Amino acid sequence: MKFKFPFSLKGLKKINRNHLILAALAGVLLLVIALPTGNTGKEDGQNRAAEQDIGAAAKAKAAAESNSAYKKNMELQLEKTLGAMEGVGQVEVMLTLQDTGEAVVEKDVTRNEERTAEEDSEGTKRENSVINSQEETIYIQNDGSGGTPFVAKEVNPRVEGVLVVAQGAGSAAVVKNISDAVMALFPVEAHKIKVVKMSE
Repeated sequence: MKFKFPFSLKGLKKINRNHLILAALAGVLLLVIALPTGNTGKEDGQNRAAEQDIGAAAKAKAAAESNSAYKKNMELQLEKTLGAMEGVGQVEVMLTLQDTGEAVVEKDVTRNEERTAEEDSEGTKRENSVINSQEETIYIQNDGSGGTPFVAKEVNPRVEGVLVVAQGAGSAAVVKNISDAVMALFPVEAHKIKVVKMSE
């Protein structure tokens, strides 16, 4: 007795061939989709560089605004102090800053010392000491990012020059008192302090 298939073998060959062609095309399509293009890396790099530039510009702007506010505050305090001195009268002050200040970041310092003792054939002893130190910046962890350095202290910008315009600056004694007061408040050399009489 012969067994009969419900379909012909010729039809099976056609279906298999069609299926193979479709499977091969689908595989090629998946490979094309999965392969990254060369531009993606460049674009990612450009995007990261642009973000860093924006971040650096924002930091520079914030630092400039902070310096400007610090300078203005110091000028107002000096005007108030000098204006309270006898004979000075109305006063205006202008400061120039030497730098933008500094943020000192906290560092984790590890040190280890290795000592070795040697003795030569004549009995002379020598000790060698090697000190290794390593510094790592301490970071504050932010959500989803690498973190920002922990700032231990901030050093204010240094005052480089002082100009004082005062009503009472016609008197040599008042000019000396103003210069002495400015030198007491700021580490500024005498030749970088200028006191002039205010116009009437």
